[in-house]
Amino acid sequence: MSPTLFRQRGYRFYFFSREEPRAHVHVYHPDGEAKFWMEPEIEVARNQGLSAQALLEIEIMIREHEKEIRDAWRRHFPG
Repeated sequence: MSPTLFRQRGYRFYFFSREEPRAHVHVYHPDGEAKFWMEPEIEVARNQGLSAQALLEIEIMIREHEKEIRDAWRRHFPG
């Protein structure tokens, strides 16, 4: 199960269920995909095919939606 958190500017932000306990968010775009850690700070964990400019744009969107992402993480992964 991979619930979509939100879509913005052609990017899909989502979680993979039961992947690992450290808070993170996955991002898909037709040009590539990435994974961003949410803890201890927001940073790129993995990138496949996205430009440095795209990663910066994604990080800005994650920061804009940080509370929403963290709240969704706690709901999806209680405990």
